[in-house]
Amino acid sequence: MKAKTTHKENLAALKRIAGQVKGIQRMVEGEEYCIDIIIQIHAAIHALYRVGEKIFAKHIEHCAMDALLNKSKKKKIEKIDEIMRVIRNLHNLS
Repeated sequence: MKAKTTHKENLAALKRIAGQVKGIQRMVEGEEYCIDIIIQIHAAIHALYRVGEKIFAKHIEHCAMDALLNKSKKKKIEKIDEIMRVIRNLHNLS
């Protein structure tokens, strides 16, 4: 698995999401149509989720792979447990 985004690209995406959230705040302040606000909230959440997936993929590619290839059995088990916790948490968010 190759993480296809860089740290810089993830930061740029997070800045775009921050802009989306500011736009949502303006919509609420302007008392815009609730459904339009909800659609924008969903879009921001989805974008944030995608960034999280990319960062998680990069973590698996680098940190987890290193632990699984080069660390003690205890460290390998800890890393697998960590990954499983993240997967469970991601599943609970969707």
